[in-house]
Amino acid sequence: MTEELYTRCPGCKTIFRVTEPQLALRDGQVRCGHCRTVFNGREHLISLAPPAGGEPDYDELAQGPPTVTLRSARSLDPPPPAEPASVVAETETEREADPEPQEQEVDYENRFAWDKRKPKRSRGFYAALVPILVLALVLQSVFHFRDAIAANWPGAKPLLTKACSIAGCAIRPLNDVDALTIDGSELQADPAHQGLLILTATLRNRARYAIAYPHLALSLTGVQAASGMVPTVARRVLAPTDYAGGTIDLPAGMPANREMQVKVFIDASSTTQEGYLLYAFYP
Repeated sequence: MTEELYTRCPGCKTIFRVTEPQLALRDGQVRCGHCRTVFNGREHLISLAPPAGGEPDYDELAQGPPTVTLRSARSLDPPPPAEPASVVAETETEREADPEPQEQEVDYENRFAWDKRKPKRSRGFYAALVPILVLALVLQSVFHFRDAIAANWPGAKPLLTKACSIAGCAIRPLNDVDALTIDGSELQADPAHQGLLILTATLRNRARYAIAYPHLALSLTGVQAASGMVPTVARRVLAPTDYAGGTIDLPAGMPANREMQVKVFIDASSTTQEGYLLYAFYP
């Protein structure tokens, strides 16, 4: 039976189990399978036998740090043959082609920190992304407020109209109820037709831009009750097409700083009313 010997790598202090035939291959020259250090295995032979009791000169720490794993002789590679001085030392590619298994060092500090190994995006990527996001936000805002932009900045309306023709949208007058007033209204019975009422009113646009034509809500009220409540006996909502004449351009809206006369005939033959309420709104 071949006697087992033990040699220690001077580089990483790893202990290997070796045999004399292995050391005789290259006059004792071996290569550490852990740190790849080439050394003379015979010169670094050690004994793992416990020291005899009472030896005062024995110092275990002098042998180097303790080794966690005792490796077999397969972890020792014979060193490559001597190369001429003109030949460069082995490359990383040659090391990867080595058929012998090699130990890999483990990064114990970061072995569970998967997020630390993620590739970091360069600052240039985010710097290029910011203008794109800002441009997208501006375009979205212009699309959402296109009607207000066209009303307050008429010079931008042709460009917005052209853009909407491509995007499939439209530029419409603003629904600005604050700019709209009913300056006067009147509800009278038609003397020529019994049960027919005539509603007249004056709508005014006080804004410096065109606004959409509103809907008109007409409520016919009855006699005030003792509780002070005024009951509603009938209610009708008039769309712009119900009170605007055929010559009015409804999509263009009510012109700026202009007024409009409204006259509508209401059939109230089935109701009895004492008063009315009229107000404008946008649905």
